[in-house]
Order: sequence, then structure tokens, then C-alpha cells
Amino acid sequence: MSISPISGFASVSPTSYLSQAAGTKQASAATDAAFGTSLGSAVDGLQQMQATTSDLAIKAVTGDLSDVHDYTIAATQSAVAMELTATIRNKAIDAFSEIMRMQA
Repeated sequence: MSISPISGFASVSPTSYLSQAAGTKQASAATDAAFGTSLGSAVDGLQQMQATTSDLAIKAVTGDLSDVHDYTIAATQSAVAMELTATIRNKAIDAFSEIMRMQA
């Protein structure tokens, strides 16, 4: 049984690590912006979902909705999305509080 050598390490040099370290700060800022953008779009999606549910509720009450199941499904999806959002918010607050309690 022969063991093949690990390839790919010959091309790694100390200068590549330095350039990666310099680029890490820029990559971190890009990641932060991407996270903020995705979080904002998720909140916008939740607001749109709740608006759709509200419109369907009004149509169901006025009799303009042909299938009540559409409202029921939309309301359930909206409730689950809101519960998920609240849970993520609570976990983020817990994590922030835990970080603030750490000693330097």
C-alpha cells in the first residue's frame, strides 16, 4: 500500500499569507455588507408576506376570496416566518449579551 503525497502545499509561500491577511479586512467588510443586505432582504420578505396575508384576510372577510385555503396557508407561512425571525433576534441578543460579559 503506497501513500501519495499531499499536493498543493508547494505553491504556498509566506508572501501569499501576508497578501491574504491584507485582503481579509476587505473580505470581512464585504461579508458584513452581504450579511446586512441578506438580513434586510429577509425582513423585507417578511413584511411582504404579512402584507399579502393581510390582503387575503380582507378578501376572505368581504367574500372576494374564492378559496379560503389560500388565506390559511398564507397566514400559517407568515406566522412561522415571524416566529423564526423572533427566535433569531432573541438568539442574536443572547449572543451579544454573552460577548459583552466576557472579560478582556
